[in-house]
Amino acid sequence: MQSMPLELPEFPKLAAGEVWLVGAGPGDPRLLTLMAAHALRSAEAIVHDALIDMRILSLASDGARLYPAGKRGGKPSAQQSDITERVIALASEGRKVVRLKGGDPFVFGRGGEEARALARAGITYRIVPGLTSGLSAAALAGIPATTRETNHAVILATGHRAPGEDSVRDWEAIARTGQPVIFYMAMARLEEITHAFLRVGTHPDTPVTIIASATYSNERIVETRIASACVDAQASDIEPPAIVIIGNITGLRPELSATLIGAD
Repeated sequence: MQSMPLELPEFPKLAAGEVWLVGAGPGDPRLLTLMAAHALRSAEAIVHDALIDMRILSLASDGARLYPAGKRGGKPSAQQSDITERVIALASEGRKVVRLKGGDPFVFGRGGEEARALARAGITYRIVPGLTSGLSAAALAGIPATTRETNHAVILATGHRAPGEDSVRDWEAIARTGQPVIFYMAMARLEEITHAFLRVGTHPDTPVTIIASATYSNERIVETRIASACVDAQASDIEPPAIVIIGNITGLRPELSATLIGAD
């Protein structure tokens, strides 16, 4: 196939001792940005998350070294402090470093924490945004984040609860807004989340869509309602990674998906 003719500004150079925090998008390598692909080809060291598609990692130059730094909920994972220390150490050695993160680095990706650590260490860094998984998964499934007829806001939230954090109150506050919510990392807390919504008056028939392994060949989509979301997710053997979308925007999917072309 003939390459697409592009007239683009010159890409910046990844310099020795510099770190680029790069978003790998929701999974499918075709959704990677041009800037992210350029970063991967330029890097000498790539510290990457666990769920990065191997086809994305294959874009690295032959001499680049890959450093897995996956964090998986409920499974043995690298500590955030260890990941940050490794990135800083590699940059301090004069390497050209890419910290490759799923989705967008600044949307539930701890990119802000890593950027702060780099700044404090005096390491020069660049942010390369990526398509965030929640909005991408919704769009590709025929669920618009907003429409004029349904909502003027959408909430991105995490189902992950930090030690000592009272997330139940947060979920109740979110539910009271009446706005659609796109939850990341919510499967382990789905029962708590749905109960919190119901407890503050969310209608039991409020539509819910659960999208597991979005953009991958094994993607699965479950359409349900908030009162039965946990039961239906279990019956369908839905496991993380998954995005949970609660609210009236999910009710648009049957109409929009009728002629929607899926990934192939």
